[in-house]
Amino acid sequence: MTGRNSRTGQAPTDSLSDRLAQQREATQPVADQSEVALVRRQYLESEQRFRTLLESLPKVAVQGYDRDRRVIYWNEASTRLYGYSAEEAQGNLLEDLIIPDAMRDGVIAAHRAWVRDGIEIAPEELELRHKSGELVPVFSHHVMLGEHTDSPLMFCVDVDLSDQKQAHRELEFATRYDSLTHLPNRQTFESELDSLLASGERRDTFLALVYLDIDHFVEINDALGYEQGDHLLIELTRRLREHQRMSDLIARVSSDEFVLAFPDLHRQADLWRLVDNVQLALRDPFVLAGHSRQVTACLGVALYPDNGLNARELIRNADVAKNRAKLDGRGALRFFEQHLHDELVRQHHLIAQLEQALDHGELSLHYQPQVSAVSGRIENLEALLRWLPAEGPPISPAEFIPLAERSGLIHRLGDWVVETACRQQRAWRDRGFTEQRIDINLSGRQLLRPGALERFAACLERHGLAPRDIGIELTENVLIEADTTVLDGLRQLYHRGVRIAIDDFGTGYSSLSYLKHFPVTALKIDRSFVHDAPAQPEDRAIMEAAIFIGHRLGLEVVAEGVENAEQLTLLREMRCDLIQGFYFYRPMPAEAIERLLAGLVPGHGHLSG
Repeated sequence: MTGRNSRTGQAPTDSLSDRLAQQREATQPVADQSEVALVRRQYLESEQRFRTLLESLPKVAVQGYDRDRRVIYWNEASTRLYGYSAEEAQGNLLEDLIIPDAMRDGVIAAHRAWVRDGIEIAPEELELRHKSGELVPVFSHHVMLGEHTDSPLMFCVDVDLSDQKQAHRELEFATRYDSLTHLPNRQTFESELDSLLASGERRDTFLALVYLDIDHFVEINDALGYEQGDHLLIELTRRLREHQRMSDLIARVSSDEFVLAFPDLHRQADLWRLVDNVQLALRDPFVLAGHSRQVTACLGVALYPDNGLNARELIRNADVAKNRAKLDGRGALRFFEQHLHDELVRQHHLIAQLEQALDHGELSLHYQPQVSAVSGRIENLEALLRWLPAEGPPISPAEFIPLAERSGLIHRLGDWVVETACRQQRAWRDRGFTEQRIDINLSGRQLLRPGALERFAACLERHGLAPRDIGIELTENVLIEADTTVLDGLRQLYHRGVRIAIDDFGTGYSSLSYLKHFPVTALKIDRSFVHDAPAQPEDRAIMEAAIFIGHRLGLEVVAEGVENAEQLTLLREMRCDLIQGFYFYRPMPAEAIERLLAGLVPGHGHLSG
């Protein structure tokens, strides 16, 4: 390791080597003089190569200091790292150049201890001072040459850690904050909230946690693009921060969800004021793609300590309340209630049970006949899914089918229903029951799955069934919301002869103009109109109009939920085609239907069990 003398500009170790060489020349015989010269030349060449290496290392700053800590060597990397040229640094004290004031006394003492007592300075990470005054992170290693002489030289080898520190800061930010809004992420929010709760345990106050979910944010991304969606999130963040108190916490916890914590609330009025502020952030339209767009969000609120004692519980319960608010529609607000959480836990358990039920054979199809309003003859059968757990009472389809739709299990469930109905129809056809059609219900979620109608057609073909053997029922809302691909698939089935009915007619959008565009063959009047028609003129008028319109469009009309003779008489007067309900038959397992079709049991509903 070499440095330059502040006065001569020569490396101090060069002078030392010259002196050593001269001493050796004086004591060696003349015959050895050439050998000494060779060794000296090799040494100088090696030193020059080492000097070149030092100057070529862009991130390794090397400085040399004499026993008084004055600069005798300063390489180019030191200039880049600390801002001083070699000329500016030469002869100046280490502590005056790059040592921060807080470290000054310690550095001087450490250097003196090494020179006087041989106590080495340990390598370590430091922040040294740039010429501009800014701090520079380095890993600094120290070497002492001539340690036991009168002219010891200390060399500092500093490795620039700026890039590593910056990368560490960026990684730290990425793991703790949202890159788009620069808000804390969920993990950081939880940690900060738990600290806040711990510090406020003894106060006579409460805390509110608000969970905000932007309504239909996916549609904004799909229609306007992700850039506009990002713009919305940034602008909403700015508005929320405008109303944020110093003690409040806010975080973005998913693509379109935020959580806000409001501590130190004393009265219910304080809570409502802060919730109003959150809603106020959404009150003004957002300018997206050059146009004003009204944006809403559902809010769920959980309170500490009533609804949770830590951050995770509060976030979970506010999320539960928010999900309940979403069922109420756009911009809704809900406070957490324990029974909501209990119901959610029960639903989660039911979904797991339903999946097991598919594996363990706990599901079955029952069939409810549709009979001619005139003759009472069985014309068709509607397949209805039943769940009879191995332990416990039966579970209603009204409860488990919506859960299957929300969880995605409806696709597996739907495939099972189609396969089971086709297999049963094949068995009945083989036994000579060739007249009755089986109708199955398809949900909107099933139709959204690519290839659903193709799988239905393939199942018919696999079991050797004709299109007239299996029909399908869809609600009018499903038809109205169906995309072009689904409607084209339904039209193909329609033209092949598959019967397609609109179920629960009158309870959805009920836009009659849609009827002429849909590939349907039948209308099923919802039971709510049938039930009240004898006593309610309005329901009677709606039911009569539905039958009239259906017939004018060439559609078969089925009335659901017929339970007494008065309803049946009214429907016959209106010339309804088919009747379905307890007055004639309840849903029955396949074995009971087979006995009924074979004439082994009486045909009237009062005797059908």
